[in-house]
Amino acid sequence: MSTFDSTKTPLPDIIKQITEGKLQLPDFQRGWVWDDDHVRSLLVSVARSFPVGAVMLLETGGDVRFQVRPIENLSFNGIIPEPERLILDGQQRLTSLTQVLALDSPVKTFNEKGKPINRYYYIDIDAALEDEQLDEVFVAVEQDRTIKTNFGRDIKLDLSTPQKECEAFHFPCNQILNSDAWEECLQEYAPDKFPVYMQFRRKVLNAFRSYQLPVIALGKSTSKEAVCLVFEKVNTGGVPLSVFELVTASFAAEGFNLRDDWYGSVLRKVTGRVERIKVEPILESVEPTDFLQAVSLLHTREIRKQDIAAGKTGKSVSAVSAKRVAVLSLSLADYQQWALEVEKGFLLAAKFLRKECFFTARDLPYRTQLVPLAAVLSCLKERWLEPKIYAKLCQWFWCGVLGELYGGAVETRIANDLEELLAWIDDNGDEPRTIYEASFLPNRLYTLRTRLSAAYKGLNTLMLREGAHDFFWKATIQELDHEEVAIDIHHIFPKVWCEQKEIKPAVFNSIINKTPISYKANRMIGGKAPSSYLSSIQSHKQVGLDDAAMNSILSSHSIDPGSLRADDFNKFYERRQESLLEIVERAMGKTIERGISSDNNEDMESEAQMMEDGA
Repeated sequence: MSTFDSTKTPLPDIIKQITEGKLQLPDFQRGWVWDDDHVRSLLVSVARSFPVGAVMLLETGGDVRFQVRPIENLSFNGIIPEPERLILDGQQRLTSLTQVLALDSPVKTFNEKGKPINRYYYIDIDAALEDEQLDEVFVAVEQDRTIKTNFGRDIKLDLSTPQKECEAFHFPCNQILNSDAWEECLQEYAPDKFPVYMQFRRKVLNAFRSYQLPVIALGKSTSKEAVCLVFEKVNTGGVPLSVFELVTASFAAEGFNLRDDWYGSVLRKVTGRVERIKVEPILESVEPTDFLQAVSLLHTREIRKQDIAAGKTGKSVSAVSAKRVAVLSLSLADYQQWALEVEKGFLLAAKFLRKECFFTARDLPYRTQLVPLAAVLSCLKERWLEPKIYAKLCQWFWCGVLGELYGGAVETRIANDLEELLAWIDDNGDEPRTIYEASFLPNRLYTLRTRLSAAYKGLNTLMLREGAHDFFWKATIQELDHEEVAIDIHHIFPKVWCEQKEIKPAVFNSIINKTPISYKANRMIGGKAPSSYLSSIQSHKQVGLDDAAMNSILSSHSIDPGSLRADDFNKFYERRQESLLEIVERAMGKTIERGISSDNNEDMESEAQMMEDGA
């Protein structure tokens, strides 16, 4: 049930309620995100008496209780009053207007690149009387109340004192609602301008003071469900609400702060789950929505098991789901039942990934694949280390990566994989569809050129897992990575050499001609032919390798030493392609059908271009 009133309230009254703390925000609301352009556009709209949209407020004191906070930049000296109403919709507009019109401190906004900036806002009075549209009359100045040019060396406009404001005839926006003090200064410092100022006051200032803001007020009897629905439907801030924000709103109605639970709070001395999870560098990219999806998987799986145990069949059996509607349906009790298990599951996922030679979030092929992995490991617990189970987990994981199946919308695959993988592990089901649907075509190697591809990241990591040794340091790349030696993926036949031999970029830039090596080794390679740089490396006083030892290092990268030493690019390319395909086969547990020749560079260029065009 909900009761509401729709009315109009003078803007100054709303601002006064905010500055007195009678009107605040539910703490689940995102922070203020409007930039300087949005702020000035809003000021123009109010000055021209244009509609800026209704705001929606919720009366406090009912059964729906939220933690609250004042709008940004308001201070109550540590004693925050109890609010009478909360802002459900209109936060960005009301925060902007309050900061500009009612505070002595600068407005904490953002520039066009999203960088935080502090600004005071003024109105160019002469321009306001000439410009009917008022589009260019609002001026934002820096915190010292100046505008500078020539890289900050010259002051174009100085409004740092009331006298300079009056002489420049620029009106401070934080005096709009009450201009008495500024008018006294104007009469003292520029009395001849006072008649013109009065025209400005009637045209612009009165527009703000008489502006009527449409207000939809929800009564205290409004239910939790209605509040959450309203909060989702009326969002007009231009930034879509995330699932996490909506679930946060739902749980807040029951007195639980999900934002604190995830992010923690210094103010409330709460350690968030994200701090515990992101101790593992590989989990740095995990989003709160990923966590909620994993909770939803375990919750809906439990409901499904109960339905089956109760004898339900067909469509009456609940589905395992990580879709938006399922996540939004989670109750606080559901979350609290599974959250700790999911947290443990993500930490186990990090251990699994380390065993597969993934160590940083940058190298992770798919963040989305962490969701079913963590959910599965939440169920398996320590069993995941059993050799038979571990082998199945590895095959499923690598089929997802090299089959490139976890890009785009994956909610259905996530749910299927949880059920099918667990059933397969317990010998109660067939291979998961992620395994039998996964394929890797030989010509895909031609188009793997950058880290943007999951398969590219996967193949690079498989090379580490195979025990690739650095050309210079001799240690494995994996060991060097732990020692924080600069490692990256570099050309085997150098780019300069390939260009001189008129080999097409689509060919020499593919992963077939790339491998992870140290920065030191890459510097020694330069643009030289392989036969030349191998000789330089081997004879370096800090290396000292004979041919057999160097050949062993090359082989650890799946490089054919003979063709590399002979500077035979085509033979090298053909043999390394075959070696990489064998690595892919071992990881996926599948045979890859051959059939595309790598003898003709023109054919490879054409094939690569077609793959790019179709991407």
